Amino acid sequence: MRADQPVWMADNKSYRYGDGFFETMKMYKGGILLQENHFNRFFSTADTLRYHIPTLITQKELIKQVKQLCEKNNCSGVARIRLSAFRGNGGIYDGDNTLQYLIECWLLNETVNKLNENGLHIGIYTDARKGCDTFSNLKSANYLPYVMAAQYAKEKKWNDCIVLNAAGRIADATIANVFIVKDERIITPPLSEGCVAGVMRKWLITSLYHENIRVEESPITINDLHSADEIFLTNAISGIKWVGQLENKTLTNLKTKEIYNRFIKPMY
Repeated sequence: MRADQPVWMADNKSYRYGDGFFETMKMYKGGILLQENHFNRFFSTADTLRYHIPTLITQKELIKQVKQLCEKNNCSGVARIRLSAFRGNGGIYDGDNTLQYLIECWLLNETVNKLNENGLHIGIYTDARKGCDTFSNLKSANYLPYVMAAQYAKEKKWNDCIVLNAAGRIADATIANVFIVKDERIITPPLSEGCVAGVMRKWLITSLYHENIRVEESPITINDLHSADEIFLTNAISGIKWVGQLENKTLTNLKTKEIYNRFIKPMY
């Protein structure tokens, strides 16, 4: 189906209520990076949201369809894939719970595999606060806090924006998880702080642990962010991006560059 053709009806629950979720994955040389982690999260989220998954919708079948679409769109080399899931059509109390899905893909430039040369300029968005509940860690279709944070970043001419949780501490960024480096300590908010359970976040934490590199999952305050030596953001598409400026503060990237060269670069 062409991307400019209608896909769902006006009473689609994802459109009406944000009753859906999605996975953003990266295709590289015909394979999906961190494939198992992505599909484990996909089916775990469907279970948490009590979707009924038809027998024919399996990891194997979804991977097959993703690869077929990338081949059809001539972007199997490097591509961004979005796998969206939703409960179907109807109101809150009617309709069934059967999972429906949509796969999209876009060609990426290979520079996305490299560490950014120029540090990102980011800031903090304070008008929305994420809750810290069962659903906070999901990549929900109800994305309004992040949309408004991204709009704010655009107005400020920033590259990204930090989103806070209900306690006023750091949750994550609009499209990434947040790590700080302070006195050689690598710190990221735990899932209990309301951040999205990022696939790259999980993989990097595990990789650091395996190499006996200390990484802490601890709450991060705004003051912690401002006193950090380095800040970097992670997601499945970019891997790691280093932050060169937090509002008016300039940051370094020595540790971030070391992490990129040791853990991310060998993936390509």
